[in-house]
Amino acid sequence: MMAGAGEDARALFGAGVRAALEAWPALQIAVENGFGGVQSQEKAEWLGGAVEDYFIRNADLELEEVEDFLGELMTNEFDTVVEDGTLPQVSQQLRTMFQHFQKGDMAALREMASHITQRKSKVTATALETARGPDDRGDTDSVEEMEVPQVTATTGATTESICPQLEASDPNPQTIKEEDIVEDGWTIVRRKK
Repeated sequence: MMAGAGEDARALFGAGVRAALEAWPALQIAVENGFGGVQSQEKAEWLGGAVEDYFIRNADLELEEVEDFLGELMTNEFDTVVEDGTLPQVSQQLRTMFQHFQKGDMAALREMASHITQRKSKVTATALETARGPDDRGDTDSVEEMEVPQVTATTGATTESICPQLEASDPNPQTIKEEDIVEDGWTIVRRKK
């Protein structure tokens, strides 16, 4: 590869890494909710460069090494433990992109980055449609259900330390009706009238 071609390939690989990370729901939820503090967005941008450099410095990475690295970054930078099954998927995407980069297969790298970006756009549009509803007219009096991706994030604190009142206001088991227990094991708690 010529020097100019190598720089173009690296830039393309970097763009692919950033596209994969931007499409990763766990990272986006962590950024949107400020799990990384006030600099969550800056940390997410830094993360793209850090992942790119990690691959460049370690030419022959196993999938588990990539998963460990990403998981450690999410824990250290965003206080988030990713348990939604996407960590292996994103790690595999990044590893495959790096293999294309190493082979000099820029067409495959471009196609993969483009596919990830298109898929992210579709997911964003679907999530917005689900949140707003197809016939939402801005009615603020109605309550709508919204599907949320299954991402488990922790901020290093236990539920008891975040919400100590939950333990103290334990509902009387006799007041919980069977219809208040929903499919996933959650219980709907209602105010007394």
